[in-house]
Amino acid sequence: MTISIVGVGLLGGSFALAVREKYPKARFIGVDASAVHGQLALAKGIVDEMMPLEKAVAQSTLVVLATPVNTILNLLPAVLDKLPANGTVLDLGSTKEGICALADQHVKRTQFVAAHPMAGTENSGPGAAFRELLPGKNLIICDREKSQPDSLSLVQAVFSDIGMKLFYMTPQEHDLHLAYVSHLSHISAFALGLTVLEKEKDEQAIFDMASTGFSSTVRLAKSSPQMWAPIFDQNRDNVSQALADYIDFLQRFKAVIDDRDVPGSLDFMARANVIRRVLEGIEKR
Repeated sequence: MTISIVGVGLLGGSFALAVREKYPKARFIGVDASAVHGQLALAKGIVDEMMPLEKAVAQSTLVVLATPVNTILNLLPAVLDKLPANGTVLDLGSTKEGICALADQHVKRTQFVAAHPMAGTENSGPGAAFRELLPGKNLIICDREKSQPDSLSLVQAVFSDIGMKLFYMTPQEHDLHLAYVSHLSHISAFALGLTVLEKEKDEQAIFDMASTGFSSTVRLAKSSPQMWAPIFDQNRDNVSQALADYIDFLQRFKAVIDDRDVPGSLDFMARANVIRRVLEGIEKR
């Protein structure tokens, strides 16, 4: 099996490292706009060789699009155009509705599988890739009924073999849920980071006073703007609604504090604490 990784960064690189362990005879081709990324991917053993996109696609069993979502939109039609009759193209994008709608317009739609591994870190690039990122995590596949059996089976087998748990939903469901449980948390971290940087000009004071709570809360603000700006744009309707809901709760919490309503503050936080039970239940599944 020949697998081309288009975008040898954190996600694409981690995918390749995990799959390589389970499929030692597989051949991995890297495609990346950055020559530095390509050299690092070779040095880390993420891929066996680097190639231009068209040449790589022409000889691939599986093409994995692991670039920012705006780049996936630009690449997907051309990749499907050049895909061999027995090939499959898989995307790992964090938004799905726009990508799936674009794929629906292509004559080779059945050779495409839309997937999103629910895993990541605040770091980026092939240097951040590691084999343990994906095993044990969840994978969402969208519009599985639109993929031909051979392509769907291949993708399911690969992700199952590296230890991921498979879930299925529509692109619309995916983007709505992700707006709340992923995209909103990143916006919150970016906003918190900006708030502190704007109001606290003494960087040493930030370092001295920051607790582990602050560090863990603002950690996502270190994420790549080049990756997240297109995500927010492609999922703007859902993200905007999630932000509106979040801002409403912030304003209500502010009013409680302004009014010195201690019982109201306690009730607010007690209701939020229910998230602990939800998260612990998920971890036990």
